[in-house]
Amino acid sequence: MKKYFYIAVAVILSMATLLVVYGAWLNYSDENQIARRLSERTIQIVGAKVKKQELYPRIELDLVRFYSENMTDAVALTDGRIAKWFVNKNTSVHKGEALLSMVNEQIPLKIQRAASAVKKAEATLAQAYSAYQRQKQLMELDATSKEKYEASEAMYLAAQEELQASRAEYNQCLVQENWLNIYAPVAGEILIIYKQEGSYVQAGTPVALVGDFDTLYFNATLNDQDARHLHVGDVSTLRFMNQGNMWKAYDTGYAAGNQGWKQKINTVLMEITPPPEEPADIRRVVWKVDNRAHLLESMTYNNVLLEMGKGYSAITVPRSSFVDSDKKRVFVVDDEGVLSYRNVIIGADDGKNVEILSGLSEGEIVVSGDLTGLKEGMKVSVSLDEEGN
Repeated sequence: MKKYFYIAVAVILSMATLLVVYGAWLNYSDENQIARRLSERTIQIVGAKVKKQELYPRIELDLVRFYSENMTDAVALTDGRIAKWFVNKNTSVHKGEALLSMVNEQIPLKIQRAASAVKKAEATLAQAYSAYQRQKQLMELDATSKEKYEASEAMYLAAQEELQASRAEYNQCLVQENWLNIYAPVAGEILIIYKQEGSYVQAGTPVALVGDFDTLYFNATLNDQDARHLHVGDVSTLRFMNQGNMWKAYDTGYAAGNQGWKQKINTVLMEITPPPEEPADIRRVVWKVDNRAHLLESMTYNNVLLEMGKGYSAITVPRSSFVDSDKKRVFVVDDEGVLSYRNVIIGADDGKNVEILSGLSEGEIVVSGDLTGLKEGMKVSVSLDEEGN
């Protein structure tokens, strides 16, 4: 009886062992199949071919300050309170035209005192002259002493000096009275009025900005990669991306004919320092704007886009191809569909495509779609976007 019991136990243990071994084999087999399937799986991605095309670069400028080469402040030459403005903002003025008048209660009193001093000096001079002439005649007759003659002569000369000083003081007071009117220092237009009627100003205080704004200039400091294809005389287009800033600027008498934030303005490149043929990492570039339509003011604008009107042939990839924000690395798809990182050096940018100076060759394929989750070594299946065809 015990024999059959042991046989049954042995059979049960054998079957249990076989089941465990079989389960382990199935698990190992499934894991291998999953791993093999994962390794053989391809991910669908969107890519683009590296290609040579005509590139029209654009430069994004955070701040652009327009200025006139013929622009200056009208400045108060004496203290006073503004009584009346004769012009308004955007008024055209001639050089020397009166802009405003001021009052200073002290100046009329100074003029009155100076006038009295002149009259007193004139009377003193007349008396000194008479005394001098009398002593001169007596001296010729030997009827007076030399000391008295010289004393009268000295008093006469002193009276002359006193009268000259009094007249100079009087004239200075008249000049100060004239300074109560402030005149345009140059011909042009009134861009800014700093002080309103009733304001008290001290000598040396700017009261208005006057200038000829038919031609405006602006400059920017550019990296060599942005400046290397620029040439003096190139025509570019300015676009103003900050709508609020543009409406603030255009809400003036300059608004005639403007299109607000959609406005495009042509500009001509005037100067590159140092010139492109000289090695430099940074260059200062100056542009000129024909502003006879008076769409711009001499002020600072932010978020301005400068689009070059002259293009050149360049190796490019889409802006969406870069792995990092510094645009130094992309994913390249090899002939077997495997991803790998590639370091690149970029050049100019046209807003849609970026120039590649080194790191990629024409015809290679880069990932230009969603880069989320992609890793080097992954196998992918590429669908070229329209730009990649």
